[in-house]
Order: sequence, then structure tokens, then C-alpha cells
Amino acid sequence: MAADIGGFEDPSAEVLAQAAAAFGLLASAARLHLVWALAQGESDVTHLADRVGGALPAVSQHLAKLKLAGLVRSRREGRRQIYFVDDPDVVTVVRVMVGQLAARADGASVHALRGAGG
Repeated sequence: MAADIGGFEDPSAEVLAQAAAAFGLLASAARLHLVWALAQGESDVTHLADRVGGALPAVSQHLAKLKLAGLVRSRREGRRQIYFVDDPDVVTVVRVMVGQLAARADGASVHALRGAGG
């Protein structure tokens, strides 16, 4: 039975399993980097491989997994597959998490520099 705490009902076991699977895919730094890059705009696999510094076959495999999970979509443009994130909520989650951690890292760097100078 789902608990209703603070006005929010607990999600079903199926929904939690789906969320865990999606987060599991994003637990890979390489796949997270791809979703981050695609959150900035659509791209083909060659440009993504250049941007994230990955080998083309590995990037293609990561994109296939993200696509199967529904986190990424693609469309054909001539001979190229163009990849994009079609779900604004996925973009929001990735941007908030990565942005927050980047801000913390920047804050820790500034704090360390201040401590070293004094």
C-alpha cells in the first residue's frame, strides 16, 4: 500500500523500478555526459564522440542504450542520425544535478584558495 506523507503518495513499485533503471543508465559518466551534451542541443554521433572524447563505437552503444530507455530520441537527416533529448524533465533533472555539483565544486575551490592565502 502506498503511503501518503506530506500530501505526496508513494509511487508504485513499477514506477520506482523504471526510475531506478533510468538513473542507473545515467550513473555512467559517459552516458551522463552524452545526455548533458544533448541537453544543450541536438547532435549526430560523430560530433558527440568529439565533444565527449569517446570512441565512435562506444558512443553509439551508449546512445542506443539511452534510446532504448526513452531518455534520448533520434531522427534521420540524410545519412546521419540526429540525437536529441525530447523530454524537458530529463533535461531539467540532468541540468539541476550537474549544475549543483559543479557549483559545489567551484565553491570548494574558492574556499580552498581563500584558506591557502591566509
